[in-house]
Amino acid sequence: MGDAASIVSAHPAVRAALLDVQRAFAAQPGGAVLDGRDIGTVVCPAADIKLYVTASAEERARRRQRELAEAGEPALFEAILDDVRRRDSRDETRRTAPLRPASDAVLIDTTELDAEAAFARALAVVAAARTA
Repeated sequence: MGDAASIVSAHPAVRAALLDVQRAFAAQPGGAVLDGRDIGTVVCPAADIKLYVTASAEERARRRQRELAEAGEPALFEAILDDVRRRDSRDETRRTAPLRPASDAVLIDTTELDAEAAFARALAVVAAARTA
């Protein structure tokens, strides 16, 4: 799905059609959490708190391989790694809304973190920003 989303989202007309929906979702009372490769730079550039969550391509491929294996699907690490790198390259070099962290985003590298530790780190950033 991620690869398909990357291909489709490279089309400016698709991005434009979704932008108002994404912004309306983000503006709901109480706020919202949005995930995407251009949320902090294009969709919600004025968001109060921005996190840029990343991990090495190798770790993301390992995680994907583990998910597929747990679902009983064949999962060749090198093929998955190639897919991750290809998607990153496509998203980083697209003309419309290229993948990059917002200048005011807090970087959270989860390469060495499990899900609970990554969540704790994100929660700490949000808590600190809300008390500042």
